[in-house]
Amino acid sequence: MDVLIESTKGFETDVAKLSEEEKAAVIQTINDCASLFPTQKSDVYRKLRRLRLPSNLNGYKSSLYRLRVSQKLRVILTVDEDPIFGQVIFTLFRVVKRDDLDKAYKGVAESLYQDLVHHN
Repeated sequence: MDVLIESTKGFETDVAKLSEEEKAAVIQTINDCASLFPTQKSDVYRKLRRLRLPSNLNGYKSSLYRLRVSQKLRVILTVDEDPIFGQVIFTLFRVVKRDDLDKAYKGVAESLYQDLVHHN
């Protein structure tokens, strides 16, 4: 299984604001998850916490997760498994301080799920 890691402009902007130590921790945590996924997928999912969608989305489940990097830092990402092409794609949206997680998540969720919100 191939593991692809994609990052968004928001993620890149957030990483640029971090100290070198924090950047290294973020990269290491993401790489650890990516390298474990093909053989220990359940262990990776235990490290992730699914973030809830707004209640007005007709029972859809979010594909957004948060990954704890350190006491202070969290990564907001999606994990998309594609069995047809034998790959998994980690899309990195934001890296934020724990206290800013809810606000950042709301912004990411609104941008990803705006069609569902407007459709309802």
